[in-house]
Amino acid sequence: MQPRNMSMSGVVDLAAVKAAGEAKQKAEQARADAAEGRGAPGPSGLVIDVSEATFEAEVLQRSAEVPVVIDFWAEWCEPCKQLSPVLERVTQEYAGRVLLAKIDVDRNQMLMQQFGVQGIPAVFAVVAGQALPLFQGAAPEQQIRATLDQLIQVAEQRFGITGLQGVPEEGEAGPAAEPQVPEDPVLAAAQQALDAGDLPGAIQAYRNKLTDEPGNVEAKVGLAMAELLSRVQDMDARQVRKDAADRPGDVAAQLKVADLDMAGGHVEDAFSRLVDTVRTTAGEDRDAARVRLLELFEVIGPEDPRVVTARAALARALF
Repeated sequence: MQPRNMSMSGVVDLAAVKAAGEAKQKAEQARADAAEGRGAPGPSGLVIDVSEATFEAEVLQRSAEVPVVIDFWAEWCEPCKQLSPVLERVTQEYAGRVLLAKIDVDRNQMLMQQFGVQGIPAVFAVVAGQALPLFQGAAPEQQIRATLDQLIQVAEQRFGITGLQGVPEEGEAGPAAEPQVPEDPVLAAAQQALDAGDLPGAIQAYRNKLTDEPGNVEAKVGLAMAELLSRVQDMDARQVRKDAADRPGDVAAQLKVADLDMAGGHVEDAFSRLVDTVRTTAGEDRDAARVRLLELFEVIGPEDPRVVTARAALARALF
């Protein structure tokens, strides 16, 4: 499934700032170094503590050869203690396709400010020197894996970055891995459609799954994200935002901007816009805004604190 609050169009927009050719050359050189036995760390080297002093070498430079995921955390942060072990374990299992850089915000406040971190845990990625927000809060493992899969795919397609070579798979030299649960064929078909850019096919596959299993969480999240991406894929962002500014009472225009904000990772902006629309409208217009807001809640997930806050605001707007 697609990650809950990550827009891959955002990756492309951000990556366009840096010449793709330069990044590909660096990636090719990194792979050549790895093939000669240079720069291929063991599993323990896939998770590193990074400071302001080491950020350029450990994150910016290495992002030319492998996507670097950044975990902003602090010792006092309870959600961080839930998220960090999952990130570390999944990173080890990905065996060099990503690196995990852990940044203690109490000791590295300048980096926190540079990335615009508003709360922790917060997870970002750096690909070919370009930063991208991934998600905030203690995300479930399923979402983390979906986010990393998409990040890896874009890094390879856009820049030719395929990760580190020669890193053993998790469990290769240790205890046997636990048996894998068989993959659901319908959800697998939906994921394949998403990977191929076939949004109508993905939407139909998720709907098929929900017909058989109305409570399937992965299908609900996948459908909400696929429908969101389908709505925004052909939008002219500048025109959409202009229309919404010129016609503040046009509910359809406000819904489009909310979709753009959500797809771009501006979750609070999308929620706030729709809550305000609910508050200032009535009848069918109000219901349309409410339904769209509930759909976007599915993209993020009920456990996300931004959803909890927005639900409370929606309740106040309605009652």
